[in-house]
Amino acid sequence: MNNESVLSQIKYDANGLVPAIVQDYETKQVLMMAYMNEEAIRKTLTTGTTWFYSRSRQSMWNKGETSGHFQKVRKVSYDCDCDTILVIAEQIGAACHTGNFTCFYRDFDVVQG
Repeated sequence: MNNESVLSQIKYDANGLVPAIVQDYETKQVLMMAYMNEEAIRKTLTTGTTWFYSRSRQSMWNKGETSGHFQKVRKVSYDCDCDTILVIAEQIGAACHTGNFTCFYRDFDVVQG
């Protein structure tokens, strides 16, 4: 299936956004979750780096643009419901704005059953 037909099947929310999960190519760790609109998906597919839509700034952003911590895209997939994007990327530097490699560096305490 070509990109155009896939893009027409993506189920965006009322704001034209879809969640995007970024996973590290080597470690398989989940690095971050952000939102993409159609333009961000297109730019990610055509530039080889990740692009997202900032809900707070109401604008597009290229991951690493200011920090230098880019994500080199290796693969982009969509789930069975066409409502979530998965980006497999080579992370350059930290993915998290806190300086951590992943945004998911804190854990809940879970009772083992």
